[in-house]
Amino acid sequence: MSRQLTPDICVIGGGSAGLSVAAGAAAFGVPVVLVEKGLMGGDCLNTGCVPSKSLLAAAALAASRRSGEALGIALVEPVVDFAAVKAHVRSVIDAIAPHDSVERFEGLGVTVLKGSGTFTAKDTLVVGDTTIRARRFVIATGSHAFIPPVPGLEAVPYFTNETIFDLQTCPEHLLVLGGGPIGLEMAQAHRRLGARVTVLEAGHALGRDDAEHVPLVIEALKAEGVEVLERTHVVRAEATASGISLAVEWPEQDGRSDGVGRLGHVEGSHLLIATGRAPSLAGLGLEQAGVEFSARGIKVDEGLRTSNRRIYAIGDVIGGLQFTHVAGYHAGLVLRSALFRLPAKENREIIPWVTYTQPEIAQVGLLEREARKRYGTRLKTVRVDYAGNDRAQADRKTNGKVKLMAGPGGRLVGASLVGANAGELANLLSLAVSQGLTMKQLAGFIAPYPTYGEIIRRAAVTYYADLPKRGLVRAVIRLLRVFG
Repeated sequence: MSRQLTPDICVIGGGSAGLSVAAGAAAFGVPVVLVEKGLMGGDCLNTGCVPSKSLLAAAALAASRRSGEALGIALVEPVVDFAAVKAHVRSVIDAIAPHDSVERFEGLGVTVLKGSGTFTAKDTLVVGDTTIRARRFVIATGSHAFIPPVPGLEAVPYFTNETIFDLQTCPEHLLVLGGGPIGLEMAQAHRRLGARVTVLEAGHALGRDDAEHVPLVIEALKAEGVEVLERTHVVRAEATASGISLAVEWPEQDGRSDGVGRLGHVEGSHLLIATGRAPSLAGLGLEQAGVEFSARGIKVDEGLRTSNRRIYAIGDVIGGLQFTHVAGYHAGLVLRSALFRLPAKENREIIPWVTYTQPEIAQVGLLEREARKRYGTRLKTVRVDYAGNDRAQADRKTNGKVKLMAGPGGRLVGASLVGANAGELANLLSLAVSQGLTMKQLAGFIAPYPTYGEIIRRAAVTYYADLPKRGLVRAVIRLLRVFG
């Protein structure tokens, strides 16, 4: 029996972005329909952030058993029960899942429909035998693993982030295709849990991050035994009796050829594809909805509206920065616009991101190359090493750097960090960038001693110490004000 619903808002996608919109709208008593064809919680809960960080936690504990010598603790090779590690990952997902469940959202007053939604007109979505005509639609269908067009790959067994967490035995030799955040996090985790790991990256690993800081991450992974092959193009894949063989092309100067020009082979027991994400657009009927899109995602304006003014699109499905916290940010903007008719404009220059390798690498605001292009000689950059921080010395975690970039008036416009707890330090810097704080204000906050947070304050104070001599008197006056 068919039925028709006329909610104020219809959200398509039950991942981080969609759930945030649905919960927020329901909290204000707005009629909401939520459509989800797969697992509630989306990629983040089931195949992304939650399982990956749970796996990384287990891997970090295993690594700690091997690295206590500098602190006077005898080295011990841990005994890793890989299946038990995966049970830990599953238990974390299960603990969080009720918060994202159908039952919880129905309890909030949201009408949840399980199934695929397809637009049949600019104001109509059909889910099974239900027709939805809403005042506003929000497309939040997320993304999925991008599979590169490598010849032979279709006949080779491989994992993506959507399936790797189901693996119950440790790979003998894991090949990771892609040197981005997912690839390097999974490479380090599996190496620490006992696998041999080789990463193959067509360009430069962590190409989105600060080029000055990336080498510290790569060197740390190599020191743990992860083989990282950059500028390595995979030209063919094939299954072998023992696993996977990848035909690759290396730069001539790398000297890795096997006698056939620049070609060679890399073999392993398992293959993980981590070459990026693609927006999930299939079956939505965007043409019928009058929504412009491309292979990169749905086209939106600064307010996250599509070419159909009735429809918003948020999160991974629009491309750009594909992070869970960006999805939450987008949800807040849509609620502001759709419910309260208030101005809402996405500002990608305040969005932070972190790759949770050890050491972590984080970015807030503009990268140095972006800041220099915008501000030129008006940009001032200060750098501070972790080695100058007492807590880092006590923890024997001195392999790290912080870079702060100040624009006109000393306003913080960007920060790059690499080292222990870089992701946590990024919180303070994210607040500073989003609120337009200056180096004077950063120099004036009090950090508990001894904490890594003192690195931020020291970097801000260094900004004044490094001013040209002609500005020294002014700098001294500013510092006196900072210190009371």
